[in-house]
Order: sequence, then structure tokens, then C-alpha cells
Amino acid sequence: MSNQQHAHRLRIGRYSESGRIYLLTAVTHQRQLIFHDWRIGRLLVRAFRKAQEEGEATSLAWVVMPDHFHWLVELHNGDLPRLMQITKSRSARAINQARQSFGTLWQKGYFDRALRREDDMKAMARYIVANPLRAGLVEHIGQYPLWDAIWL
Repeated sequence: MSNQQHAHRLRIGRYSESGRIYLLTAVTHQRQLIFHDWRIGRLLVRAFRKAQEEGEATSLAWVVMPDHFHWLVELHNGDLPRLMQITKSRSARAINQARQSFGTLWQKGYFDRALRREDDMKAMARYIVANPLRAGLVEHIGQYPLWDAIWL
């Protein structure tokens, strides 16, 4: 299956709802290790914060890995495609400018999983921010600069 066909399948049946909590994941184009440089990763974090400032969503937890991110959010305007388009576009512009490059930064599409209120959000946040540990990037989460969670 081509990347374009796969991206289209990611959109089938997608429904977003204000007030719902979602786990979002997006991957860099060709799984490039763009965020291996934590300073570049901070540009993506700024895009997360800007989305929150603009009232699109509240960030509950996130981690930026070298080639992807996981972002746990409470959606406010009921439009996941808009949130992800704004975030990916804003971050791509800032990152391309900082790297003095141009071109595609993100793979098309994204993954989302709606969570129920009764799900253990703290456990989900711990799982998200522990990604660098499971990937062997660090021995202690405090050594990794690109994560946050409102509970930790």
C-alpha cells in the first residue's frame, strides 16, 4: 500500500468532538531524525503551546521523539484535522526556517485515538513520556529534554 493510500485510510471514519481527549501521533517524512537536535524539537513544542494559547486544545502530555511525536490533548473546537494541520504547518515553517531548508517535514496524515474519561490519564501520560526510556535514548526521563505532562 502506498503512503498516499495509507494516509487516506487514516481519515476514514474520523470524527472529532469538543471536550474529548485524544492521543495524537505524527511521523516525520521518511522517518527523518529531525528532532534528534532538541533545539529543533523545541520549535515543535512552541507549536503545541501556540495551539493551546489559541484555544484549540489543552496539552495534557507530550513527547517529541527523534522522528515523531505523541501528544495527549483535550480538544476544544471539535476539529482534529484543523488542530493537526495548524500544528504541523506552523512547526514545519519554523523548523525549515531554522534549518535553512525547505520541503516536506511531516508524513501525510496522523494517528488519533479517542480516550474515555474513565481511562487512567495519568497512566497514559506516564506511558507517553516514557517513550525515550523504552527507545533506549536515555536511562532516566530527566535526561530527556522534550517531554511534559500536567501531572508530572
